[in-house]
Order: sequence, then structure tokens, then C-alpha cells
Amino acid sequence: MKIQFKSKKLEKQLTESKEVVRCFGPMAKKVVQRMAELKAAENLNVMRTIPAARCHELYGVRKGQLAVDISPNYRLIFQPANEPIPLKDDGGLNWILITCIEIITTEDYH
Repeated sequence: MKIQFKSKKLEKQLTESKEVVRCFGPMAKKVVQRMAELKAAENLNVMRTIPAARCHELYGVRKGQLAVDISPNYRLIFQPANEPIPLKDDGGLNWILITCIEIITTEDYH
């Protein structure tokens, strides 16, 4: 999957080894793992087959965004970056056609 980042700073934090360790400490290994899984996935639907990632759609103020687990409380939050965003007839996201994402942030939103 193609991965874009909301900012250069976020890209650096998620892709450069020293920055990942500095920013995420004990969660660094899991961040690297999730990034590798996202990059290797042919489309977003593949992420559903990885139970530990628990890829899921968000709701409320984060409607239209998705997340994967980094730790029990910490998430990597992203949104589809395909133009136009692939939707099903019922208006939901068509995960199979999503091949490009933009990572927005990492946070504990609980």
C-alpha cells in the first residue's frame, strides 16, 4: 500500500529508526511492525486479516478515519488517500479498493 504522511515530522517519527525509538520507547518495535504491515498490504482489506493490528473504522469526530493498534491504548490513525475515496453502495468504505492511505497521527484517544 502507498503511505503518505500528514507532515514531514510525522514521517520522520514513523520511518527513521532513531526517531521511532526516541518517540515511542518500548512501543517502537510495534510501531515498526505496523508500518511494515501497512506498507506490505496490497489493500486495506488485508489489514483485517491481522488480528493483532485490529484495523477498525472510527466514528464521531473521527468519522472517515481508521486506526490500527500499537498497544492496548495507543493507535496509529490514518485515512484513505485514494481519489476519489472508494465507497460501497451503502456509503461505507470499500476496503478492497483502498490502496493509498495518509497517516494523520499516533495517539491514545481513550
